This record gives sequence, structure tokens and C-alpha cells, in this order.
Amino acid sequence: MDFKSKLATLPRPAPSDTSLPGAPDKASTLLELRQKMAEILAVSTPDPSSASAVTPPQLGVALPFQREERSSGPLFRRHQILPPSHHVGRMPVDAAASSRAELLGLLSLDPRISSVDPRRALYFDTETTGLGGGAGVLAFLVGIAWFDDQLRLHAEQFLLRSPAEEEPLLEAFAERLEACELLVSYNGKAFDLPLLNGRMVMNRRPQLPDRAHLDLLHIARRLHKGRLGPCRLIGLEADVLGFERGPDIAGIDIAPRYAHFLRSGDESALEDVVEHNAWDVVSMAALVGLYGEPFELLHEQDLLGLARTLKRARAFDEAERAASVALERGAGPEARRAHGEIAKARGDRAQALAHFEAFAAEVHDPQIRLELAKLYEHHVKAPLSALSWADGSSEDPEKAERRRVRLAKKIAKSAQKSGG
Repeated sequence: MDFKSKLATLPRPAPSDTSLPGAPDKASTLLELRQKMAEILAVSTPDPSSASAVTPPQLGVALPFQREERSSGPLFRRHQILPPSHHVGRMPVDAAASSRAELLGLLSLDPRISSVDPRRALYFDTETTGLGGGAGVLAFLVGIAWFDDQLRLHAEQFLLRSPAEEEPLLEAFAERLEACELLVSYNGKAFDLPLLNGRMVMNRRPQLPDRAHLDLLHIARRLHKGRLGPCRLIGLEADVLGFERGPDIAGIDIAPRYAHFLRSGDESALEDVVEHNAWDVVSMAALVGLYGEPFELLHEQDLLGLARTLKRARAFDEAERAASVALERGAGPEARRAHGEIAKARGDRAQALAHFEAFAAEVHDPQIRLELAKLYEHHVKAPLSALSWADGSSEDPEKAERRRVRLAKKIAKSAQKSGG
């Protein structure tokens, strides 16, 4: 039975005159309705927060979390230190600490990131009790990572043993965030960070400190979507970093595993979830290392995405470099097209025309034919060549007809001058 159907089962209060002696007041009626709604929903909808009424499960057998006593309650923490030689596929994780902040800022299209120190980044990921947002969704596991002064990557996780112990988890995360300059996530702007800020509000705590936020999902889509399609983090590990994680828990199974843990105290239900979360955070550091110096390491097709992203950021020299490397590695006509787009964006019409013509010699593309028609008409002042390229272009039929008429007049005028 869905939520609306359950509400329909509630008895409707009979009309009453609250001025009559003994008539129930509005507040008591609302309270009665809320109690009945809670009873109905509790029968069929498991709520993780109900676990606060029972003894929380004990940890320490299958899950390597240590208990830390805080004034706000117990915190369950797992802490690992990875050596600088630790790799995710072909990328050492410590490369993230020396990545170029200005390049990360260009790829994220966020100038704020260009001025931060990548050594002071905080990587984070959450596992939650639901795939959507909402007041009832909790982050029961928060994974974070950061570099120390020796450039060792510290991987840390906070586990919510019981929803009643949420405040110390939020407190510990806020402390780590306070000490960093840059926040790094994978889809954290849309999901993880708003969720955690919402939980801060629900626990009557201040909003999390504002930090520049590098969301790697946005960069991944700009660079890899043309080649890989959907940019799941585990897919990037395999196809971009060259790392096979092996069997991994599906996202849809994570919340049920936690619900089972709360009901049964079975730690083994969360082992795969904890490892999944740890890998996600460490892989983010490897990706930052790659994106901070990408020219020699990216696939030639991904270099085209890099070139176009840098063009959007108006970093034309870097964009040209990416397109040139892609062309050298065999990216083919699309690399020439990217060169043409970059030259056009920087106002170099002669170079744009040369690159677009080289592309058009290999690929019939209506959009490029339109670009060439415009360049020959307005830059080269060659209406006859412009008319030949206008044929079969992608221009709107009405505009295309006006262009043909205009070019025909220019051709006739030029012929008259030549004949005169």
C-alpha cells in the first residue's frame, strides 16, 4: 500500500463546534492524527532511526573500527595510512598532491579551485540509507582521505553504528573539512554535500564550512563521455586508470545491507560496503593526480574532450596542446575539427579555415560545411567558394536560402567588375 493509500485509511474527524463544551481542540486532533499515521507507517516501512530504541550492534569482529569517546557520543573510526608508492592502476595516489591546481580549475570551469593547494584537499564519499534525498535519509558511512606533511594519504571512515549516534560522525567530518582548502567528491555537489548539510540542520549544528569543491563527475563527463558513455567511478578505474577492482557491491544493495546490520548486528553485511567506500575515496585521489597532469596519460579520444573543455575555459594554448597531442596519437579527423574550433574561438580565422578544410576532406559534416561557408564569405571574401560549401550545410532552410541569394548577388557583382 502506498503512502496516499495509507493516509486514506485514516478516519475523518466528524465536524464539530469547538465552542461546545467537551469538543476536542485543533491541537489534540492533529496530535491524534499524527499518532495514527505513525502507527500505520511503522507496520510496513522500516525506519533506520527506530534502531535508536534498541541496543546498538557491537563492532570489532568483522569491521575494523575503533571506538572513540566524544562529548557528543561514541564515534566509530577506521584509519589507514597509505604509502606514497600506493597505486590505483597506473596512477600513484600521491600524484594528487602535486597536481596543477590551475589546470584543475580550468577543467572544473571554476576559477576558485585554481588558487587552492591540492596538498590540502579533503576527498569524501558517503554511503546512505536511501538513493534519493529527503529528511529521513542518513549518511551511515562517510569515507574521507587527506595528505599529511609527508604526502602520505590518510584514508579514514566513520561508521554510524546507530542512527542515534549521528552527531559525533557529523562533528568529526566538520572538523576535517575545517582543516582543508579544497573538497573533492564524485557527484558530491548534487548529492553527498547537500545531504550532509541537511543532516547538520536536523542535528541543530551549523552548516559545514564553505570550501572550493572539485566534483570529479563533471570533469569525467567532459573528458570521457564521448568514448565511455556513462561515467561511473568503477568504470573510470578500469578504462582510464587501468585498475580492475573486482566484484563490487551494487549501489541498490547498500541500504538494505545497513538495514540488515541494524536489525541483526551482523557485521559481515557491511564488509563489502566498507571496502567499496574506501576504494571510491582512494580512486578519487588517483583521478586528481591524472587530471592534474593529463597530457601524457589520457587516451587520445579523451584528449579531445580535454581540448574542448580547455577551449570553454578560454585556455587556448593548453587547448591547442591537447588537440595536437591527440592528433599525433592518431585521433584522426576529430582532432583537426577540435583544432578548428579552438582557432575559431580565439579569433584566428585563417587557422580555423585550414583545420576545417582538412577535416572536411575526410568527413562529410553539414555543420563544418556551414562553418566553411561563413569563413569563405566573410573572411576570405570568396563568394563562389562560400556558395559551394553552403550546399549541403546544416543551416536552417530559410537562412540558407537568404545566404544563397546574397552570395549569388556577390558573385554577379564580382563578375561585373571583372568584365568592366
